[in-house]
Amino acid sequence: MSGVYLSDKTGTDYVRCFKPMLGTPKKGRRFGGSSAHQKAMMGNLVASLIAAESLVTTEAKAKALRPLVEKVVTAAKKGGVNRHRQVVAFIRDKDMTRKLFTEIGPRYSNTPGGYTRILKLGPRYGDNAPMARIEFV
Repeated sequence: MSGVYLSDKTGTDYVRCFKPMLGTPKKGRRFGGSSAHQKAMMGNLVASLIAAESLVTTEAKAKALRPLVEKVVTAAKKGGVNRHRQVVAFIRDKDMTRKLFTEIGPRYSNTPGGYTRILKLGPRYGDNAPMARIEFV
């Protein structure tokens, strides 16, 4: 058992256990840094995908990005002020949120999911990381 042994004035030893780091994601993929950094990075990737409608990134980031994009597009399909505010809070870009709710959401109004595809591109020169392109269908 890991921990620090402490003793009081009576000579009794106590064990204080270490707690896991607070704010660390416990499920899903990790991309280094804190959970706030990871959330900000994913929001920026979603905004970049909405802007260009195609994005080249690593396979792991593309696979982690897909469910977030699906949820954001579904919120845009359903519409509403509250969903609009939730998307703005996530991606922090009002222009891309406007594009999402006016162009991309209505485009998939009759599609029940599966708004993105991931195409594998091969390894990146330099560090041999597997690259992929994620784009709207």
